[in-house]
Amino acid sequence: MGTPIIQQRRGKGSPTYRAPSHRYFGEIKYVAVVGKAIRGEVLDIVNSVGHSAPLMLIKYEDGRNALLPAPTGIRKGEDVWLGDGARQKLGSTLRLDEIPSGTFIFNIEKKPFDGGQLVRTSGTTAQIIGKEEGKIIVRMPSKRTIAFDPNCRATIGIVAGGGRTEKPFIKAGKHHIARKARGKLHPHVCGVAMNAKDHPFGGTHRRTKGRPTTTSRHAPPGRKVGLIAAKKTGRGK
Repeated sequence: MGTPIIQQRRGKGSPTYRAPSHRYFGEIKYVAVVGKAIRGEVLDIVNSVGHSAPLMLIKYEDGRNALLPAPTGIRKGEDVWLGDGARQKLGSTLRLDEIPSGTFIFNIEKKPFDGGQLVRTSGTTAQIIGKEEGKIIVRMPSKRTIAFDPNCRATIGIVAGGGRTEKPFIKAGKHHIARKARGKLHPHVCGVAMNAKDHPFGGTHRRTKGRPTTTSRHAPPGRKVGLIAAKKTGRGK
């Protein structure tokens, strides 16, 4: 009998495939502010193994702390602002309707006060390109434009750490360690390259599956691989 395939072992929740979140520095999230803007000071620039970009630790004048992606050019000891009517400077967080068109932003909220969800990878940035029908139009790093609620917040600047992907890993071991820090498996092996006991598509000496790729919705977990309950397959005309 074959061993459980990787999809089954990953879903089991064993430590092998669990992200070591206890090693992460903290959670990236905006603090809620009602009314007048408050000033904060960048206490430190820190590194977290679970994030691609350096993080800035901010202490606000009301005593609360926040951990946010650091923009390019920010320094320890600088002042940043958060809230309605905040100063429009590097590292400050404002509502989208308060930020002028053409400004580069990052860590954008999908919904108001969700803490920031989009554009947080190192070296990335989005740009406000206009306001239309009560929505703020933002050009994302993928060049796609998205309309946001004007009350969503974002931080001014470009996420630090640009050029990270241009540096080669050199050795496979370093790539393995980097992936393991986020609970990812490396290297990724395709099913047809495995043995028959490890995957339903394995067991051949050539890169062919040897059986239909489509799978029934009611197939057992060890066999449910490929195109699950596909209505149609092949290239469309």
